[in-house]
Formats: sequence, structure tokens, C-alpha cells
Amino acid sequence: MSIRNKVQLVGNVGMNPEIKILSNGSKLARVSIATNERYKNKTGEWVENTTWHNLIGWRDMADRLEKSVNKGHMLLIEGKLINRKYQDKDNVLRYMTEIEVRNFIVLDKKGGSVEKTAHYAKASVEDDDLPF
Repeated sequence: MSIRNKVQLVGNVGMNPEIKILSNGSKLARVSIATNERYKNKTGEWVENTTWHNLIGWRDMADRLEKSVNKGHMLLIEGKLINRKYQDKDNVLRYMTEIEVRNFIVLDKKGGSVEKTAHYAKASVEDDDLPF
């Protein structure tokens, strides 16, 4: 049995992509999206929870995110969950969860015009090795 790390979210973009070129020449895009969930609490009042998700895209996907995504857009994304740790400037160990974007569709652009544009990553080596 194959176990797969796959995440799918629909949310609103909170910032324009932040682009970095690393010392090895790789391009990295960072962007955040917000998802909202509503539920009724014990007293029957509606409560809305907003969760922010950190997205990253490498190389070609970074180019696609940079060209197609802006603050306020609604996105459907598919990707892979990545957990990492690092030491901050005060030498405190921090943990971060990110989603490496593999595919995305712009569902709605700010201002109400609906335009669906799909963007897919090239298959990685590990995807090519799957038996199905």
C-alpha cells in the first residue's frame, strides 16, 4: 500500500508572492492563504475560525505563482505538507508547517471576476516512480 502526503485547500490569498533567488540559483515563492470555517457554538451563535497557511513554490511553480497570484485572489491549491524546524535570531528553536504547492487554480480574482486558470507542476522524480 502506498501512503501519500497530499493537501488540498481553498482559501484567500493574504499577500502578493514573496520571491527569493537562493545562492544555488533556485527560485522560491512564498505566499499565504486564509481558510475559514463556520460553526455554531453551544449557545447557537455562529463562530468563524480563520486559519492561515504558508505556501511555498520552487522553480517553475515559483514563476507561476509570481505571475498569476495576487492578494485577494481565491485559490484552490494541491500540495505536500512539510514540517521543518529552525533557530531564530535569538537562538530559539522554532517549528513551521508549510505546503509545497504542486498545482493551483485561481478561482476568483479580487473584484469579483471569475477566471479559472490551472497551473500544474512538472512531475518530480518520485512521482514518476509510483507504480500506478
